[in-house]
Amino acid sequence: MRIAVIDSVHPRLTELLTRAGHELVMLHQVDDHGLAQALADMQGIVVRSRALKAELLQQVEGLRFIGRVGSGTENIDTDWCRKHAVRVINSPERNRDGVGEACVMMLLALMKSLVRANNQVHAGLWLREENRGTDLRGKTVGIIGYGNMGSAFADKLRGFGVKVLAHDKYRSGFERAGVTEAGLERVLRESDVISLHLPLTTETHHFADRDFFLRLGRPVWFINSSRGAVVHTAALLDAIDHGRVIAAGLDVLEFERADLSGLDPTIDPATQRRLFGHERVLLTPHIAGVTHEGKLKMAEVLADKIIHAFPNGQG
Repeated sequence: MRIAVIDSVHPRLTELLTRAGHELVMLHQVDDHGLAQALADMQGIVVRSRALKAELLQQVEGLRFIGRVGSGTENIDTDWCRKHAVRVINSPERNRDGVGEACVMMLLALMKSLVRANNQVHAGLWLREENRGTDLRGKTVGIIGYGNMGSAFADKLRGFGVKVLAHDKYRSGFERAGVTEAGLERVLRESDVISLHLPLTTETHHFADRDFFLRLGRPVWFINSSRGAVVHTAALLDAIDHGRVIAAGLDVLEFERADLSGLDPTIDPATQRRLFGHERVLLTPHIAGVTHEGKLKMAEVLADKIIHAFPNGQG
């Protein structure tokens, strides 16, 4: 098959697909205006973060699959793909270690006031009592969404002496040593830490809203490394200011551009200013799963899935 690569990806992906007999066409430098014409005779598209909407996809008459390097598929019109028998293949399994480790890092940084203490020492301040931290041991960690990323976070918490409550609306039977399967209300009522690991869909948009935070049973440390719009930012900031959330770590923001290339300053600028100025919010630029190892593994897994789905171009 002729497969277009429209984002910069690890060369291992193109190497494996070429070795399997496919023709790879590198289009990552073609802008959006020229993309439709460039894709005209392609049977497959490999994408990372560029938007693939129905208006574009319907012009690719022979399209058979879209391969997403990574987990989320919100940048792809999956409804159109289902209606037109175009397979959407992603690779969420292989950056799970990076995400799990980043969640632990962010949680510990919040509980130990790491960033604030670092900044103070660099400024010549030596404040010990003011930076007295909190131990993770003995706490209850609530994980909402127990797929690849949620389970990876649970794996990394082993050895910290915590109780893990995990909730997933669409999965069951995953309870194991150290992880208790629980309903959402129990997670909200009993957790000291809440971490979101949800895909962005119409159902999960603003999942963590004002009502969500009002249902918390105690003040929590809050982590989101999934997708920004899963959290209603203004509601989260209100929850922090009212003591329902102790501090928050956000690797993803509600204001990210669709292609994840940065922030859109036109989306709720007042809340953005409030967020960026809040001393109890730790922010990183959507890098939880961005590791050297994860980039290679995601490329290998996606190539393997494509090859198995379309052996000799069939499937």
